[in-house]
Amino acid sequence: MPKKPTQPKPKPLRILGLDLSLSPGIAAIEVRNRQPHLIAADSVATSSGDPDAVRSAVVESFVSQFVYAHRPFDVVVREDFTAGRNKRATQTVFSAWTSADRALYPFGYVALDIDDPPKLAPTYVKKTVTEILGKANGKAEKDEVAKAVRKWLRLPDDYPFRKGYDDSDACAVILAYLIRENLIDMEVAA
Repeated sequence: MPKKPTQPKPKPLRILGLDLSLSPGIAAIEVRNRQPHLIAADSVATSSGDPDAVRSAVVESFVSQFVYAHRPFDVVVREDFTAGRNKRATQTVFSAWTSADRALYPFGYVALDIDDPPKLAPTYVKKTVTEILGKANGKAEKDEVAKAVRKWLRLPDDYPFRKGYDDSDACAVILAYLIRENLIDMEVAA
C-alpha cells in the first residue's frame, strides 16, 4: 500500500514588535504550530539629559542591532500612537518612530501601523493580552501586562523583564497582533 503524502510543517512565523519611545522596548517572537515562543526581548533607556538627536541616534542603533541579530522577520508591528500627554511627549514619540523607521528600512522592513486597521491602540493591546488573566483590562499596569505576557509565552513567573517593562510591552504588542489575526491558539497559554 502506498504511503500517504505527508503535509509539510508550516513555516514558523517570526514577528518583530516595537514599543516606541525614547526608551524603547523591542521583542522577537516566533509562532510554531500556533504557539508563540519568545526569541528575544530587550529595552534601552536613554537619558533625558541628552539632546534629542543623541537619544534618537541611540534608539536607531538599538533597533538596528536587534534587527540584525534576530532577523529575518515576516511581520513588524508597533503600537499605534494616539496622542501624547502634551506637545513634548508627542515630539519624543514621533522622534522614536522616525529613528525606528530609519533602522528598519535598510533591512527592507516597514512597521505595520497607520494603514493596518484595526489599530493596535495601547488600550487594545492591554485589554487583549490581559484577558488571559481572567479580567481584560485596557488600563492594566505594566506589571500586570508583564504577568500576562509571561503566561502567554509560558515563561516562569519570575522571568526577568527589564526595569520599566518596555521589553514586556513590546511582547504584548506582538501578542495582541497574533491574537487579533487568529495566528495563535487561545488555549495554549491557559
